[in-house]
Amino acid sequence: METSILKDMVKPLLDWYDLHARSLPWRENPLPYYVWVSEIMLQQTRVEAVKPFFQRFIERLPDIKALAECPTEQLLKLWEGLGYYNRVRNMQKAAAAVMERHGGKLPADHGALLRLPGIGSYTAGAIASISFGIPVPAVDGNVLRVTGRLCENEGDIGKQSVRREVEALLQNVIPVSAPGKFNQALMDLGAMVCLPGGAPKCRECPLEKLCQARQHGREREFPVKAPKKPKREEKHTVLVIRDGKKTVLRRRPGRGLLAGLYEFPNVPGHLGQAEALEAVKGFGLSPVRITPLEDAKHIFSHVEWQMKGWMVLVEELEGEGAQGMFFVEPARTRREFPIPSAFAAYASALSIKIGQEGIRNEGETA
Repeated sequence: METSILKDMVKPLLDWYDLHARSLPWRENPLPYYVWVSEIMLQQTRVEAVKPFFQRFIERLPDIKALAECPTEQLLKLWEGLGYYNRVRNMQKAAAAVMERHGGKLPADHGALLRLPGIGSYTAGAIASISFGIPVPAVDGNVLRVTGRLCENEGDIGKQSVRREVEALLQNVIPVSAPGKFNQALMDLGAMVCLPGGAPKCRECPLEKLCQARQHGREREFPVKAPKKPKREEKHTVLVIRDGKKTVLRRRPGRGLLAGLYEFPNVPGHLGQAEALEAVKGFGLSPVRITPLEDAKHIFSHVEWQMKGWMVLVEELEGEGAQGMFFVEPARTRREFPIPSAFAAYASALSIKIGQEGIRNEGETA
């Protein structure tokens, strides 16, 4: 990768950013805590989707102490709809470590940031450069795409060795006087102009004349990335069980996928009506009526759930549920029970709002 091209890109990139920087809530006041929360949320999640989650999170947990002390279920409820729940679990572990080791403040030290749970090279670089003015790069997918096209880098961006190579090269050109601005400019260029797939807006790019892929008509060939392995498919039958007032929830195991969250009871495979009724009876409940719900699917990082659903009316739900089940009024789920968005299609059958819909509903009912 040509270092001279990277050096030449700095001025036009920063000039472009002065005119086109995105207005984002965590940029208005780039406190280290705000930058940290936003960057963790932005992993695997689009900017527009993150904005309402960020605002609510900061309102409820305004600082690291509040995050460290937040009860687990409240924390997971705040994260409901963002997915990849280990992100927020690691944030809480890191917050506890910051309280213990750094007096409740994120350290102005790149190496110390890297030693905190859940903070990798990119997040540490973003916090260090944006909040503390430390000249270290923050290389995410957007930056890899921009530099890959700019320099016709044939390396597979899915490999850590390629990411480290890009970090080392950017370290040599990052302006000491404006490292946060430089990193955010690269992020914004990738997000707004140097788009993925075959859709880069090259004519709007301040680096068009420098870009080697553009000059050679190869912009659609970069960045180079090995094809993903096919996701494993799993079939599930989701049982939305209710008695008119309450519905049945079940807490997932403390380890594994969606650990510790609440779900509608579900079983492997796609069950027909008679099989679904037998499954409900197996929970010690007495079904009265059953109606089909729409099929749904949810894609995780390595697996795709293909779901079939049944709404089952049962006799009165009272006492304590068997097999780790809870009998709750749907309205309580808004406050108390974090339900993953994998079940959003079935939650809507009970007017339970998850994710952004849940946040909007909070505003309407506040």
